[in-house]
Amino acid sequence: MDIRPIRTDEDHKAALLEIDRLWGASVGSPEGDRLDVLAALVEHYEETRWAARPASPLGVLRFMMEQNDRSQSDLAHLLHSRSRASEILNGKRELTLDNIRLLAREWHIPAGALVGELETA
Repeated sequence: MDIRPIRTDEDHKAALLEIDRLWGASVGSPEGDRLDVLAALVEHYEETRWAARPASPLGVLRFMMEQNDRSQSDLAHLLHSRSRASEILNGKRELTLDNIRLLAREWHIPAGALVGELETA
């Protein structure tokens, strides 16, 4: 079958071309088996090469603001403090539990996305 591990972006590109060529092969046929193996190798490479990392609370807030055409002024109005909005958006201050609850209620941002991960000791 002459299949080898995918270790580089060039290997990845070649595997995708071969998958495209084999697409639609009958299950259980040599071509179908080759397609299955290549697909598994590509999936593994993509998961390790471009692993998705959880977004930071600040990243989530910025993304949601951008998607909903909200500005720093809008955040300042919601928090009743221009300086607090600036500090939060510049990463100098973390969101408080009250901020998170307010953003979840008023801007419909899931609270869990704004909490973040605990650091391990």
